[in-house]
Amino acid sequence: MLACLCLFGLRVDVWLVYVTVFGDTKLPDKNGNFSMASSLKTNKSEKRPSGNFSMPRTECDILSCPNLKAFTFSELKNATRNFRPDSLIGEGGFGYVYKGWIDEHTLEAARPGVGMVIAVKKLKPEGFQGHKEWLSEVNYLGQLHHPNLVKLIGFCLDGENRLLVYEYMPKGSLENHLFRRGARPLPWALRIKVAIGAARGLSFLHEAEQQVIYRDFKASNILLDSEFNAKLSDFGLAKAGPTGDRTHVSTQVMGTRGYAAPEYLATGRLTAKCDVYSFGVVLLELLSGRRAVDKTRVGAEQNLVDWAKPYLGDRRKLFRIMDIKLEGQYPQKGAYMVAILALQCISEAKVRPSMSEVLSALEQLPPPRDPTSPSNSDPQVIYSPHVKSPMRPNSPHLKSHLRNNYDSPVNMSPRSPLPPHMKSPILKSPRGRCFSSQLVTSV
Repeated sequence: MLACLCLFGLRVDVWLVYVTVFGDTKLPDKNGNFSMASSLKTNKSEKRPSGNFSMPRTECDILSCPNLKAFTFSELKNATRNFRPDSLIGEGGFGYVYKGWIDEHTLEAARPGVGMVIAVKKLKPEGFQGHKEWLSEVNYLGQLHHPNLVKLIGFCLDGENRLLVYEYMPKGSLENHLFRRGARPLPWALRIKVAIGAARGLSFLHEAEQQVIYRDFKASNILLDSEFNAKLSDFGLAKAGPTGDRTHVSTQVMGTRGYAAPEYLATGRLTAKCDVYSFGVVLLELLSGRRAVDKTRVGAEQNLVDWAKPYLGDRRKLFRIMDIKLEGQYPQKGAYMVAILALQCISEAKVRPSMSEVLSALEQLPPPRDPTSPSNSDPQVIYSPHVKSPMRPNSPHLKSHLRNNYDSPVNMSPRSPLPPHMKSPILKSPRGRCFSSQLVTSV
């Protein structure tokens, strides 16, 4: 085994390899990650992982994955034109992302503009911490394949150089579309499309034969293809879920400020419900157009969950948190249903829905009209609060959430768009500990 590992220039033993991918010895870094001590069920609309998904695996096994190409550093230099500055398309805590080209059949480097476009992520040489996350990404994306997970084509481990080669996502990250200055606002229909795609990706991970907890769900890790189909990227912090009779995985706290679940921050106990909380935060970002944490704002407005939560259950006040860049062009009842769903996701862990239930609720939303359709400009069709919702008449489950579901927002909780067994009072989650600043990493 040691001889096999030495082929990759690594001086580690089998125990250290195991800890590298699955252990709990992660140390703090300065890139926005934080660290503190601390079944088989498949959705009918999802695909099971292709191939045999086995864990744990040694580093030698991971790097021998038949689904991935082992590139040389020279090949990727040629594919990206020697990592020229004009090939740079992104930068984050992990490193730099370059645009390149390879032959779609041989996967050999190709001339610019010829063959298949790729994104090459080049790790900053900052030691073992980065290698652990790099190896985790190879491990998970080398085995898991789904339309809503970004495709990993290959990797490069050449001396101190560690790189990952992905399919190219031309629309970039959701973060850029929501928050980048000068970006064209995402219409309501596309926001819902992105939310559904991301929910399918998370649901697939949670319902896999060996559950995977993503642990770093955020807007910058949701990438968009040319048709705004969402795909999850960056599996550096992903962790295998509990098995057998275990209800959680005890681990160090890892993630991004503003997205991590409060109970996880407080205890280090990781469950799939932690991803559900993060998904709820992203739903709030889609509704409001605000970041999960924004230090340029004052008081409670710095934290999106704290600021938005009081308005989510009141249909009459919801407009106060809606993204002004939408200019009112959204179905009020549909927005209210998404708000209630977000409220359930950020509630106390024991009453949060599963991701399969979240996905089901999103898929049952009344379908938004095509934002390019001429009829979309008619306020009497979509945007008037006085017109009846275009709900299907055979959807009583959804209809119930479009009524005024409370006598007073003080005395009663709004009804949930989730199945009856998930309905419960919305309880305030405990405040988590302070930890390091946000990591922004996208392919």
